[in-house]
Amino acid sequence: MTRVLIAGLGNMGLSHALAHHHHPATEIVGLVNRSDIDLPDALTGYPIFKSFDEGLATKPDLVVIATYSDSHAEYACAAMEAGCHVFVEKPLATTVEDARRVVDTAERLNRKLMVGYILRHHPSWIRLIDEARHLGGPYVFRLNLNQQSSGAEWETHKALMQTTSPIVDCGVHYVDVMCQITDAAPERVHGMGLRLSDEIPEDMYNYGQFQVIFADGSVGWYEAGWGPMMSETAFFVKDIVSPNGSVSITDGNKGASADIDGHTKVGGLLVHRPDGDETIDLPDEPGHQALCDAEQAYMIEAITDNIDLTRHMNDAVQSLAICMAADESIRTGQPVSLKEPDQ
Repeated sequence: MTRVLIAGLGNMGLSHALAHHHHPATEIVGLVNRSDIDLPDALTGYPIFKSFDEGLATKPDLVVIATYSDSHAEYACAAMEAGCHVFVEKPLATTVEDARRVVDTAERLNRKLMVGYILRHHPSWIRLIDEARHLGGPYVFRLNLNQQSSGAEWETHKALMQTTSPIVDCGVHYVDVMCQITDAAPERVHGMGLRLSDEIPEDMYNYGQFQVIFADGSVGWYEAGWGPMMSETAFFVKDIVSPNGSVSITDGNKGASADIDGHTKVGGLLVHRPDGDETIDLPDEPGHQALCDAEQAYMIEAITDNIDLTRHMNDAVQSLAICMAADESIRTGQPVSLKEPDQ
């Protein structure tokens, strides 16, 4: 039985906790949250700690970190130094240097480290990636996720923007999809953004977009915005073009942009080729909780079956590096090179 500690009880933390509550091979030894929270009935019987160190004192085998981004690297390294494997929500860290430090710690201590890239466990997104790879590159990636948030959702977004911009927090998911399709190294990033609200820090922006150029000639565009001012027109674009055609999500997220379940839904794919189009219906998609269940089941499998997560960890650093380069480009007004010095 794997002993599990959950740190952070927001939307993702609660879903991961429920996944382990129902998993037959895991036992929750504690929940960590700095503030008081109303728990679902299934989780009310577990010990609750106000500090991460108190939780680590329970000596878990696995720590699930779903706190705010600025604590991810510190908590992940502390957990691994204490002998634990780690599942950490995206982004892995708030700097590339910290992300590399977390990966280096996992490799040095021989711990399993998995990052919460939920789309990697979604059968419809796996199909999207497979269809795009079959078309062959180079590619044009057109991806966005804008969220018209208000009330509690806007409060959450404002809290996130104390440390992390929308294009970093959300962008790592979709940049990871780009990288899985092209396999080419990123070379240059151009970004632009705008602060559209006086309710967020003066040095933060709640709308951003960037372009990334890959070594095989592929180009990617990603856009993300948060707040009550955001448009709900064309807020969910997922479109991949190649010389041999294109593949697009056609039915995903027809509801509100604040609908968390809708962010992962595909519904159907349109594969276009010069000699004709193919529509692929994907009706039986997992919801948000089922995807969190799948993530945590894979984490346990990685521990028990000693699955090599080296590529997964390196991909997490690379996708973060692209998004952080976009953030730097927005702040400096200059493109950012990701080429190694000898390239």
